[in-house]
Amino acid sequence: MSKEIYETWLHHPNLDPSYKDVLANMSEQEINDAFYTTIAFGTAGMRGLLGPGTNRINLHTIRKANVGFAQYICAQGEDAKQRGIAIAYDNRHMSKEFALDSARLLATYGIRSYVFESLRPTPELSFAVRHFNCFGGIMMTASHNPKEYNGYKLYDEQGCQLVPALAKQVIDRVNAIEDELAIKVELTSEQEKLITMIGKEVDEAYYEKVLSIQLQPELDKKNLHIVFSPEHGTANIPVKELYTRAGYQFTAVEEQCSPDPDFSNTPTPNPEEKGAYEMAIQYAKRNQADIILVCDPDADRMGVGVLHNEDYQLLTGNQSGSILIEYIFSQLTKQGKMPEHPVMFNTVVTSDLGEKIAKKYGVETEKTLTGFKFIGEKVAQYEKTNEKQYVFGYEESYGSLIAPFVRDKDAPQACLMLAEAACYYKSQGKTLVDVLHELYAELGYYEESQTSLQLEGQAGAERIQEILTTLRNDVPSSIHGIDVVRFEDYKTCRIVENDKVSELTGFDKSDVLKFYLADGSWIAVRPSGTEPKCKFYYCICGDSLQDAREKTVAYQQAIKSMIE
Repeated sequence: MSKEIYETWLHHPNLDPSYKDVLANMSEQEINDAFYTTIAFGTAGMRGLLGPGTNRINLHTIRKANVGFAQYICAQGEDAKQRGIAIAYDNRHMSKEFALDSARLLATYGIRSYVFESLRPTPELSFAVRHFNCFGGIMMTASHNPKEYNGYKLYDEQGCQLVPALAKQVIDRVNAIEDELAIKVELTSEQEKLITMIGKEVDEAYYEKVLSIQLQPELDKKNLHIVFSPEHGTANIPVKELYTRAGYQFTAVEEQCSPDPDFSNTPTPNPEEKGAYEMAIQYAKRNQADIILVCDPDADRMGVGVLHNEDYQLLTGNQSGSILIEYIFSQLTKQGKMPEHPVMFNTVVTSDLGEKIAKKYGVETEKTLTGFKFIGEKVAQYEKTNEKQYVFGYEESYGSLIAPFVRDKDAPQACLMLAEAACYYKSQGKTLVDVLHELYAELGYYEESQTSLQLEGQAGAERIQEILTTLRNDVPSSIHGIDVVRFEDYKTCRIVENDKVSELTGFDKSDVLKFYLADGSWIAVRPSGTEPKCKFYYCICGDSLQDAREKTVAYQQAIKSMIE
């Protein structure tokens, strides 16, 4: 079947000419990988390798998605069409072209759009949806993925990524389109008028809101020095502008400030990987910087390095999240600004440490599935009822949201608040690592980590499902000799505990497995929604940090042996 679809693409009269030679020179394996399935929406929309094929991100698959989205908008009535869609894009190959083509296609359905004049961060796209009272939004980005990828995220009228119930309405319409190559984009002069270019006026409104999150803007900032890298992406201008206006001393990694789609001067644009910090650490050593802050290309994730004991220690997303929780909640309490019914959100694969810190300050924690859209959905829910008041949301994957005028992860907000925390604790003679160690001593020692098994193509996808099916159907009674005391399966919605099976409620179905261990640790497994990977999450507690680290290595080896 793959070969038949390939032949249709190769000889189709509407095929974009740029794909012709690529298709003609594909190997049998490449043909199968590009056409064996249709690219699907995952935890962060539609994301995949750039190139021709039904399982790739290209002009035709983007148009197919846009037709489904346009039909969904039209079904909501004329008001939805007039409110329109905000559209932004990052620095990746074809991002701008896809964004402009999206606006033009929507216009053929009579739908207005507000398109950023140049690249902008994902959180600013979320902000723009709310700023213009749009019906939704489109963001062209592959976030932290390698340069070969691009992607397409859809947002609702709250500026939140589409949750499954809404996404299904779009996907059903997309799947009903049989021939993406038949879709053409030809506008009348009247339809052209439905496209509005936007820029600085939105930037200014966004900057004003971000600057308003500061808890101690009067802090003396002259003794704190920051090294910052946007990793060739969209954080370059906004983070620099925010730091300048707030009065922080910073040095940018200039080689990584240009919007380069090939990420030429960084081994990886992913703050979860050490390679993203290599050049920033060199800068930091030359400038004796206190902290290093690195953003991913679409500026929704932030990674942190801290000068501690004369060396730079990289923090995980769980660790930086815990420090932000401690700083924000302690200051809200001290200043008498903690709301009456505060609530914090994180995910089922986020460390337990943050929840313990929240409890210390009387803040309730609610967990969601992986994907910030679920946190955004919760924010909207409580905004309507005011039953609880949002004070923080974060994921282990280096993303957080301080104030919910945005409904997605917001690295510029995180960069500003993390700098404030570093400045405050330095005035007390502490580094951010000192703060983390104090939290460990008070609440327990945790070592959080993540490993991934990357498996490409159709065979890889099948192997990932085989691993999950095996772990689901043959639940291990112990891991590394430690009893599994509770098992949660978010796909079959069941809990197994003390040989009893009960229903797991409160979550949409998702292919996630979580194993709780007798020593207070847990391990979770899920397929990536954006890359060909099976991900393993470890939250391991011990009697000391060294003990937790040693146990983590042992648990990782045990899992590796189980899936080989």
